[in-house]
Amino acid sequence: MIDVIDSSPDRHERADHWEQVYECNETDEVSWYQSESLMSLDFVDLLGIQPDAGIVDVGGGGSVLVDALLRQGYVDLTVLDISESALEASRRRVGRGAPVKWVVHDLLTWEPDRQYGLWHDRAVFHFLAGNETDAYRRLLQQAVAPGGSIIMATFALDGPEWCSGLPVTRYGATQLASFLAPEFTVVEERREVHRTPGGLEQPFTWIAARRTVD
Repeated sequence: MIDVIDSSPDRHERADHWEQVYECNETDEVSWYQSESLMSLDFVDLLGIQPDAGIVDVGGGGSVLVDALLRQGYVDLTVLDISESALEASRRRVGRGAPVKWVVHDLLTWEPDRQYGLWHDRAVFHFLAGNETDAYRRLLQQAVAPGGSIIMATFALDGPEWCSGLPVTRYGATQLASFLAPEFTVVEERREVHRTPGGLEQPFTWIAARRTVD
């Protein structure tokens, strides 16, 4: 079942944009598509995330990370995205009986009803600006359990300034660490140059962090 639990006007405006993106492209044609979530999986292993840990993949719509986590035996997965069509494509791909909660929601107005052992965000945070980043920080404080972990990936300082018709904010590992402090401590940082389905190169900054302050 896909839970649609946000009917706010702002959500509909943002959702219309992303639904349009998916209407014009297959899930494996959007610029952020990866056939394998290698960096994410490497960080999951590095952080020692256990198979019964609650994991939320924010903005995970059409990502194949959920497929890989299911193959590795993870049993408590939540995928949240503003695009219902992206989530439905993933739900059909992995099978309706998979232990995944699919949530259609604007991240900025989401109110998590539980805490997670891992928060995963590949390419959502860099779309936020101003008060939106404050809302994101509050979400991390609400949703990540004590001792829990974060994996984040944003466009690097030399990455694109726009994506899917929207401006982005670019980050280095130092800026992400400063944003997360003091509640979270970065334990690993890496750089990845992602090649889009169209052949363009997009530098990303990746960090893995643990919650060290409640």
